[in-house]
Amino acid sequence: MMDRKISKIAPVMLAFFCMGFVDMVGIATNYVKTDFHLNDTLANLLPSMVFFWFLIFSVPTGMLMNRIGRRKTVVWSLVVTALSLVVPLFSYSFASMLVSFSLLGIGNALMQVSVNPLLSNIVKGDKLASSLTFGQFVKAIASFIAPILAAWAATSLGNWRLLYPIFMAVSVIAVLWLGFTEISDENGEEKQKSSTFAQCFALLGDGIILLSFLGIMCHVGIDVGLNVTAPKILQERLGISLADAGFATSVYFLFRTVGCLSGTFILSRWPAGKFFALSVAAMILSMLGLFFGNSLAVLYVAIALAGFGNSNIFPIILSQVMLYKPDKKNEISGLMIMGLFGGTVFPFLMGLLSDAMQTQLGAVIVITLAVIYLFFFSLRLKKA
Repeated sequence: MMDRKISKIAPVMLAFFCMGFVDMVGIATNYVKTDFHLNDTLANLLPSMVFFWFLIFSVPTGMLMNRIGRRKTVVWSLVVTALSLVVPLFSYSFASMLVSFSLLGIGNALMQVSVNPLLSNIVKGDKLASSLTFGQFVKAIASFIAPILAAWAATSLGNWRLLYPIFMAVSVIAVLWLGFTEISDENGEEKQKSSTFAQCFALLGDGIILLSFLGIMCHVGIDVGLNVTAPKILQERLGISLADAGFATSVYFLFRTVGCLSGTFILSRWPAGKFFALSVAAMILSMLGLFFGNSLAVLYVAIALAGFGNSNIFPIILSQVMLYKPDKKNEISGLMIMGLFGGTVFPFLMGLLSDAMQTQLGAVIVITLAVIYLFFFSLRLKKA
């Protein structure tokens, strides 16, 4: 029985790994900015294009799952992801990168909505939060290695874009593996009645669901914001090259990976609300370091605290809200993933404020506002 369960979880976890490819947009944006001599506002349009599609596709994907099932939806998301990774291999321009990032965003929107409920088909009850956190740990591994691969490809092979065929090969493997793995929906093979758009969005009238949706927006705003901004902060304050500053992104995702792994065990033994509050406290300390730090050590510590603190925000919010209305998992998953649209809103605002202030402190201010919201949200969760 356990071997059969592992055989089903393993391809789902590879899908989580492929989900992490979206986080390479941070380091990719910095390289594209340098290659095409873009300002912050225009450069930040790239990650904004990735996360814009979460607004468009998240709720329809929740409805699609009701029709074709969760596993097939994840498989299609992996196909679109693989296609997004092909584009830069044949054409490299600002326009082609917008196309690539858009396809990556569409594939990731489909995947984020469907893979979490798919995991809930295999893992039940109070083990779901720790299992979702383990999935985020696997995702964070891809996020962590992306800037390292880009730097290695840039310095050793002379082309940072050579990380694309590596990730594309993994995506193809994931398509084949999950495509041939049988995972039944919760109601057997019978598909659920599809909800309407009005019924899906009506769920936002529930206070808990609305606050959770805003929490997801802030989480991804912090995630994408630091992914894009951390190297710029190091370049601005320390005067180092992009190849060296790019490792700041790896520091963020290294500690996000550590946070996800530790959260897998902590959440199985500790109340989710208390761990959420501890995570927010780490991010508050991080913001202080990013405001006032002027040495590599202090900035790395601040970035590491942000990575650790933000690592478990998403799975805690998602698991709590899915357990809150278990009969609406597909619809709620669609709404929560739509909250990843925060990855469009926050970088855009950060670029505007950074250009207006002529310093990356503008970006830090916007990120801090998201942390402040999560602090107040943690007060609601503290007894969970």
